[in-house]
Amino acid sequence: MITLFRYNWQVRDEWFAWCREVPEEELTRQRVGGVGSILKTIFHIVDVEQSWIRALQGKPDIEYSFESYSTLARVMELSRHCRAHVEPFVMNWRPDMEHRVLTGTKHDGTPFSYTYGEVLRHVIAHEIHHTGQLSVWAREMGRAPVSANLVGRRLV
Repeated sequence: MITLFRYNWQVRDEWFAWCREVPEEELTRQRVGGVGSILKTIFHIVDVEQSWIRALQGKPDIEYSFESYSTLARVMELSRHCRAHVEPFVMNWRPDMEHRVLTGTKHDGTPFSYTYGEVLRHVIAHEIHHTGQLSVWAREMGRAPVSANLVGRRLV
């Protein structure tokens, strides 16, 4: 799992570099899918990752507001800040943590019970899903997307 988190972080950083080459109005333009725009989607990726990891750590959720992070520079800053707190947990993952159970209440009030391993795999898949949406939007703009290839990244 550590390799896939490293992959997602590397790809996210490459998307940030890609975004620096795109006019701000393209990053904030409302689009079909994702959470509405390129910038909001990347913000959402960061927010969801930190929220789930904090839950696994037994820490209270921090509810970040997009309005407070509505520029590329601010989303990049948030990503760096959150990764500094997420990365130590991920890097210290042990096989015995796989079947620990996280319980809580969803936003709609219904209870949930998930294993830690299930949550980590969800966080990984969530980011990959949304970066796929970014790739579609990049192509719609006539731009090459960031490579999704895992091979050749030397992440082991």
